[in-house]
Formats: sequence, C-alpha cells, structure tokens
Amino acid sequence: MLTHLAIRNFAVATRSDLEFGPGLTVISGETGAGKSLLVDALGFLSGQRADSGIVRHGAERAELHAEFALDDAAPALQWLRDNEFDDGTPDNDMSCQLRRTLRADGGSRAWINGRPATIGQLAELAGHLVEIHGQHEHQALLAKSSQLALLDAQAGNAPLLAPVRAAAARWRALHDERETLSRIGDVGERRDWLRHQLDELDGESLEAGAIAELHAAHRRQANAAGLIETCDAALLRMGGDDAVGLPQALQGLRNDLNRMRTHEPRLGEVDAMLDAAAIQLDEATRLLGQVRDDLDIDPGQLDELERRLSRLHELARKHRVTPEELGEVQARLAGELEQLDGMDERLRRLDGDIAAAAADWRRAADALGKARAKAARALSKATTALIHELGMGGGTFEVALEPVDGDRPDPQGAERVEFLVSANAGQPPRPLRKVASGGELSRISLAIEVAALGHDAVPTMVFDEVDSGIGGAVADIVGRKLRALGDSRQVLCVTHLPQVAAKGHAHYRVHKTTRDGTTESLVTRLASGERTEELARMLGGVDVSKEARAAARKLLESLDSR
Repeated sequence: MLTHLAIRNFAVATRSDLEFGPGLTVISGETGAGKSLLVDALGFLSGQRADSGIVRHGAERAELHAEFALDDAAPALQWLRDNEFDDGTPDNDMSCQLRRTLRADGGSRAWINGRPATIGQLAELAGHLVEIHGQHEHQALLAKSSQLALLDAQAGNAPLLAPVRAAAARWRALHDERETLSRIGDVGERRDWLRHQLDELDGESLEAGAIAELHAAHRRQANAAGLIETCDAALLRMGGDDAVGLPQALQGLRNDLNRMRTHEPRLGEVDAMLDAAAIQLDEATRLLGQVRDDLDIDPGQLDELERRLSRLHELARKHRVTPEELGEVQARLAGELEQLDGMDERLRRLDGDIAAAAADWRRAADALGKARAKAARALSKATTALIHELGMGGGTFEVALEPVDGDRPDPQGAERVEFLVSANAGQPPRPLRKVASGGELSRISLAIEVAALGHDAVPTMVFDEVDSGIGGAVADIVGRKLRALGDSRQVLCVTHLPQVAAKGHAHYRVHKTTRDGTTESLVTRLASGERTEELARMLGGVDVSKEARAAARKLLESLDSR
C-alpha cells in the first residue's frame, strides 16, 4: 500500500509530505482548491503523460516521490526481481520507492528504488501497485485483459488456468517444430547429396593425428636423399670403423684426466659428467642408426603420399575449411543425414503429439470456461445489485463471455471477457469503456470492486469524484461501500459529499492560500475536531452554523456506533 507521498512544485502545490495508512482515506476541499491534486500526482507517478504546465510557475521542475509497502503486493515484488530493481536492498526489505521529475522545459526523468528507469517501466510497476478510477485513461478495468484477470481472480481460477497455459505452450512448441521441418520440403535430393559427400569423406582418414602423420611421412619421403646423406655422415663421425669416432675420443680424454685426479679431486666430478655423456652418445648413436635404417628413397610411396595430400586439400577447398577441420564437417553431415532419415517418423509423431496437446488444451479450456461462466453470472448479479444501491436504479451490469476466434490453443483460454453496462432502464448494455459519464463510470467501477471483494492484486485503489451527481441516502451507501472495500484494500477517495467523507478512517483537506501574492494549495491531515469542522463546512457552505456542526458530529457518531 501507499505509505508516503511527497509533492514538490506540482501544479499549485509548493510542498506537501503526506503519510497514508490502511483503510479508507478521504480527501475533501472547496471547489477549485485542487482536491484532485493527489490523484494527478499518483497518475503522474504511474507513467501518465504530462506537459511542463504542471510545473509550478517560477519553479525549475516538479518532483514527486512515493513509497509503497509491498507486504500485500507479491506481483510488484516479482516485477522488481525480474527487472533487477531489487539489488542492493536487504532481502527482508518489503518496500519500494517511485520518483519522477518534470522540468519546466519539458524534460522528464524517472527512478525506481533510486535507479534510473524508463516511463514504461514506471507504468508497469505502478500497474501492480495502484489503480485509479474515475478517468478513462487511468482505469485498468476498461481493458479487456484486466476484466478477464479480475473475473479469474474473483473466481479463484488460477488452478484451472495453469493447465490451459501449459497445454497451449506445448502445442505452440510442437507446432513450431513441425513448421520448421515442413519448410525443408522434399528431402530426397538433400539425402542423396549428403550421402555422396560422406562417401567422399569416408574414403579418407580424417582424424587430426592421422593427418599430422601423413604430413610428416610426406616430409620424410620428399627429403629422403638429404636425410640419408646427413645420417650416414653423422654415424661415421660418431664411431665409424675407419676413423677415430667420438666415443674413442671421449674415452681418451677421460684417461688423460684420470691420471691427474690425485692432484685435483674435482676432476672426478668432470669424469662423472663425461661418463654420463658417453652413455647419452651411445643412445644417440643407436637411435640415429634406427632412423637411417627406416629411410629409403621410394618414388612410388612419395607419389602416393602426394596424391593423398592433394585429395585432402581438394576436399578442404570444396567444403571451405582446413584439412584438419574435415572431421568436423564429416560429423556434421552425418548428423544432418541421420536427422533427415528420421524426419518422416518425427513428422508422424509430431502430428500425434500436436493433436494430443490440442485435446489437452480443449479439456482444460472447457473446465476453465465453465468456471468463468459461473463466476460471470455471480459477478453480474452482485454488481447489478450494487449499482442499484449506488443510485443507478435502472442500470444493469453484465459479464459477457466472447469466444476466441481462430484454431490455435490460446494460453488465456477459449473466451474473452467484456464488461457491459446499461446505466438506465430500457437502454441496451454497452461496453464499460464506452460509458461517457465519469461519475457513472466511477460508481460502476466501485460496484465491480466491491462485488469482486478486492480479489484483484492491486493493493491501492483511488476513486476520483466517485460521488458525482448523487446525494442523500445514496451518498451514505457510497461511503459505506468504500469503507467496506477499505477492509481488504487501501482506498483513497476524492469527495465533495460529507456523507462519504465521514466514512473515512483518515481525512485530508485541500485548501488554497495566498503567500507573497501567489496562490498555492495546501494539503492537511485533519484531527478529530478539525474533521467535524470540515464536515460542517461541506454540509453548510461558507457560513458554518451550529446546526451544521451538530449534523457533522452526528455523521461521525453514526459511524462509530456501527
């Protein structure tokens, strides 16, 4: 619910800081005092368009700030999490702040929980927090989607709506998959092409290790003559039969050094190193011999290696990859061929699955439709009775269920809702959104909310001039209905009727004053005695009589006696 509203340089208000609690809060004031100031402020914070004319004359900008407690606003909390506006706040923080400014040059900015936000985001969040009745552009009940949501909430249809949405989502996913497969068309030619490509690739060893070894073998054979010459010369120097090789020379060096070890002990360390070198030299000689034995000049083998390499490069150019990537191409083509080979069977299975999902949706939608029809009859009857009580004796209210066109399972069910109203006897019912009178629209909205017992999720409801065009006993009924609605929701009501104002749990008065030659509106919360005086003014006009004060006290006492 709304807990705090701060207004700076907004319209004719210079500065107001207002605290709100649960129940019904009424706002009164003389004609022209700016009673709708708070409604306009909340509308602006809810994303309403506004021009620079709302900036108080002489000020650089208008600024509004509202705080909401979210204990009873789970959808708002979820929205904050989904849109990442809850970071940096404690897990147990059950509040949020909306702020918006409008400069005199027309520039506007918005913040949610201290973070910059778009006007669209502000409007989305505010839609979960506050609902303003009385002006067409602010009234959520005018939208068919909101009417359907209210009916489902009032009927407790969430358990019936969930399987409808699940079946529709499954049908849509299966249908989209089938559409994708169907767009492929005749796959016979594609299959033949894939098999031909795979036959070409299957004839080669495409593993990365095999390709690396092929390159190495080709380099050895292409350079075989030079390798043989180099290896022979090295073997001769390392221990040939006709010359003193490296092993013999190394052994002679060790003998010379060993004769001097008695004079220099460190020569023993040198000998140990030369002994290890002799072992390594023997190993190198044996390995070099093996390499030499494996070398052979074979023009036929070289031709075969070059043919295989040329084939690999030809395939790589064809598929626009490197030879080392041909294995990945082979795997991808094989996977596609496997998919195509199973496509006919998959299409047959999809047809069955789509039909099953449609049947599941139809069963779930039928159950939901029956529950909606029952709830629609109950809401129509209750709301009609209430609008009679609210001074529209010949009026009727009807919740019409309209079938959804098309053959695609709809996640919202098989019908849509339209609220129809006839304000006077003998007139055909018309859509609620086409009701011309703001006063009638406000009272009808009040009747709907009371009949639905506040089952919609929005915790704060604002009624602007809900009592327009009524008085007497009807005004008393309106006040009692608003107070009853305040038992389950926070309600703010702008009123000019004392019978309605007397029913509030809290009472604010808006009045004009002149300061330094400039007129401004002030908003004051009334204490008990001040409230009696305000009700007396509303009853008696400018000159408040004793009779008016007595009547005001009676209004308040009659409320306390209930």
